[in-house]
Amino acid sequence: MSLPAAMRAVSITRPGGPEVLELAERPVPVPAPGEILLRIDHAGVNRPDCLQRAGAYDPPPGASPLPGLEASGTVAAVGGGVTRWAAGDRVCALLPGGGYAEYATCPADHALRIPEGLSMAEAAAIPETFFTVWSNVFLRGGLRAGERLLVHGGSSGIGTTAIQLAVAFGARVFATAGSDAKCALCRDLGAEAINYCEADYVDVLQAEGGADVILDMVGGTYITRNLRALAEDGRLVQIAFLQGPKAEVNFAPVMSRRQTITGSTLRPQSVLAKARYAEDLRREVWPLLDAGRVAPVMDQAFPLEEAAAAHARMEAGEHLGKIVLRVA
Repeated sequence: MSLPAAMRAVSITRPGGPEVLELAERPVPVPAPGEILLRIDHAGVNRPDCLQRAGAYDPPPGASPLPGLEASGTVAAVGGGVTRWAAGDRVCALLPGGGYAEYATCPADHALRIPEGLSMAEAAAIPETFFTVWSNVFLRGGLRAGERLLVHGGSSGIGTTAIQLAVAFGARVFATAGSDAKCALCRDLGAEAINYCEADYVDVLQAEGGADVILDMVGGTYITRNLRALAEDGRLVQIAFLQGPKAEVNFAPVMSRRQTITGSTLRPQSVLAKARYAEDLRREVWPLLDAGRVAPVMDQAFPLEEAAAAHARMEAGEHLGKIVLRVA
């Protein structure tokens, strides 16, 4: 496959709002040993991209400074030692950065084949949310069949993924959302929806015996309320802090009720850790995607040059499911 020397990419010109994203020309990256070069068709848009743009989430050492943590496309070249993939293979991949571009590199073991029946746009919406949900809800949170899961932000990309996977694996799911339309989406996916403008999720969960696992990206005042909403032996899994990371917590009930507070961020984890998540997904989740039992919920696709508009939509909080960029 003949490769150009330069590519279109969206760069962050300075920390700030969506307007600091600008289309630029960058050299096409070269895959290192163990990596693939992906010719990108679509790229997913995620909140960590917005945080990076605002100057609040630096890329890990060695990662591309360009935003974009997931994409779908075609393998354009492989680095030394790569045998899993060959030029021309269609894949979606978790990226260390650089997805807002026509080409990006990533470790070969962080790529997965396109699930049966999914478009490139849908495939680009899978990696970041599915890796995050699998590693946090099922591995760190230990969710099991028959348990109760509470998902905050149920209509988001993370939320819609968590609802579907938890239902598919036999859990009972509750989800919070802030409008009738968002609650309807959560119900359509199999959750019991709680409109947080009209009801207190703590009261709802306490009446049901408490949540065994809570997946939260809000933080702030939600932290202490989540602990009240947990069941005995419940696990609070924190993945973001839209309201901030600090709270005053009385640990006496945490101890007496044997609760666990945990959480993680995905991007800084090791190449090996993310490769293990990919292998888990390939074995446990890809059959569900192939069978159509779970699927990414799509909101809107924007052309690459309208990345700023995509960020503005995400930060407005009106989207339902995943936002992607059309690159090819």
